[in-house]
Amino acid sequence: MSNLNSSLPLAGVRVLDLSRVLAGPWCGMVLGDLGAEIIKVEHPKRGDDTRDWGLRVGARETTYFNSVNRNKRSVCLDLQTEEGQRIARELAQQSDVVIQNFKFGGAEKLGLGYDRLKEGNERLIYCSISGYDRRGPEASRPGYDIVVQGEAGLMALNGEAEQPPLKFGIAAVDLFTGMYSAQAILAALFERQKTDKGRHIEMSLFDCGLMITSYCGLESMLMGDDPPRYGNAHPSIVPYGVFDAADGPLVIAVGTNRQYERFCREVIERPDLVDEERFRTNLVRAANREELVPELKREIGRRRREVLLARLREAGIPCGEVLGLHEALTSKRATEGGLVTTYTHPEAGSTHVLAPPYRFDGARLPVRSGPPKLGEGTNDVLQSLLGMSGEQLSQLKAEGVV
Repeated sequence: MSNLNSSLPLAGVRVLDLSRVLAGPWCGMVLGDLGAEIIKVEHPKRGDDTRDWGLRVGARETTYFNSVNRNKRSVCLDLQTEEGQRIARELAQQSDVVIQNFKFGGAEKLGLGYDRLKEGNERLIYCSISGYDRRGPEASRPGYDIVVQGEAGLMALNGEAEQPPLKFGIAAVDLFTGMYSAQAILAALFERQKTDKGRHIEMSLFDCGLMITSYCGLESMLMGDDPPRYGNAHPSIVPYGVFDAADGPLVIAVGTNRQYERFCREVIERPDLVDEERFRTNLVRAANREELVPELKREIGRRRREVLLARLREAGIPCGEVLGLHEALTSKRATEGGLVTTYTHPEAGSTHVLAPPYRFDGARLPVRSGPPKLGEGTNDVLQSLLGMSGEQLSQLKAEGVV
């Protein structure tokens, strides 16, 4: 792994990450991927909650933790102690960005709120992530991804029509909130170049969860009701979705009438399904999907996936295999793209970490360091940034502060 940081877009930016679990750490990881120095503050004994979630990697890391904490340094501080709070404030004075997702009012109780920290650092960009609007009546409610998926209507638009409300397979609200937060921080960093002033950014899981309903949300408002659920199908494009070939599933997305004609004539060899007036255009296909789709499923089910994919590609129709997650991660596409990398782990021997998705000037941004061991950066950070001596660090450790 490369330790070179000077050529990365956010080289020279320092982020004090006081957040935990997923949304805040994802935000920090995005900034770290782009080259920022991320100082992740964790409790000296238990660390981030996600060090105990998922499958174990070594003694103190897990798949959950490792998925959102690459390119960071771990510093242990007990923020429930006055000395830990004081050290965190000193680190904030040396930082460009602070990220926190304490319970509402929690940062202020610890002396780590925006108003306190900006007193000595007017250029500080401070990002607060909460469950709900910090200026609304639900400000004190804790935020959980699955709860917000329900409250924001995301469960109501996911899955098949006959299923009960269904959550996404990943913590989509947490991850989108982290990404939105990173975007806001980048905008504030850009603005600071002109104003030399920081900002207080306030993000909430509910706000971000509602935003990702996107076109479904607008359709619901226009209809005055929930839009119907189509599972893997599309509400207005036919044929579109997952279909079962004779030996496995594949995705077919026929986006235009011209593609539909080629699909019928060249792929499934059913020109009659083009010539019929009720299937000729997409509008009428969508209206008559109950008659058309079963016929298409029968034709697709008679053929092998390899044959169908070859014909579909030849016809210029969007298509692909439906892979298992492990198949996708180990596929030639992912391997050649450098999307999964292996790093040396002192206890597990070696383990995997996903690589950043960004390419700059043709090169993928590197995984400069794997997810950190608990507290591995404590001594170095406190010595280099705050000038602490070995004796002071030993005393803080004896007191349980670090």
